[in-house]
Amino acid sequence: MFFSPPASRRALKHQRAIEIDAYARDDGLWDIEARIRDSKTSDTALSSGTRPAGMPIHDLGLRISITTEFEIVAVEAVSAAVPYPGYCNTITPDYNKLVGLNLLKQFRYHVKSRFGEIQGCTHLTELAQILPTAAVQAFAGEVIKMNEAGSKEADEGTGDSQQQPFQLNRCHALKLDGAAVATYYPRWVKLSGVA
Repeated sequence: MFFSPPASRRALKHQRAIEIDAYARDDGLWDIEARIRDSKTSDTALSSGTRPAGMPIHDLGLRISITTEFEIVAVEAVSAAVPYPGYCNTITPDYNKLVGLNLLKQFRYHVKSRFGEIQGCTHLTELAQILPTAAVQAFAGEVIKMNEAGSKEADEGTGDSQQQPFQLNRCHALKLDGAAVATYYPRWVKLSGVA
């Protein structure tokens, strides 16, 4: 079991599923597809009508096409199920405003400024916010070398990479003055208090 046993008996009422798939394309680009689905375990009365149990209240998707430098070159937003048909789904073309943004350069700030509150769909915007880490994970080991042995210099036989592995100092576990870096990337460890 993933979580510890619950403290009390309980009944499932709502399910949200978020899926992200990444595809390497033949033309050198990558497609990252994110999808969010919400459903209830009982019939749900909405202003637009009753949604039967198990039928999605939300089923939305966002596909971005990116370069290996994380630049967005194309976007497709889809609203297959929404609580207000004919209204919710009218915002999907606006997500083309993501084209030209880079997932690693203040992307979340730009998403919020373009699609915050009434300027966008809450669910599509939520999907957009998780795209940077999904793309990094997709590129790990494929586009981004994740260890010194896989560096360009090591591949060329010099074995003297001057470039720090991409993932270092980007999360708590891989902070440069931490034990994980000292264990797995000793060349890059920075002792606390030492410049």
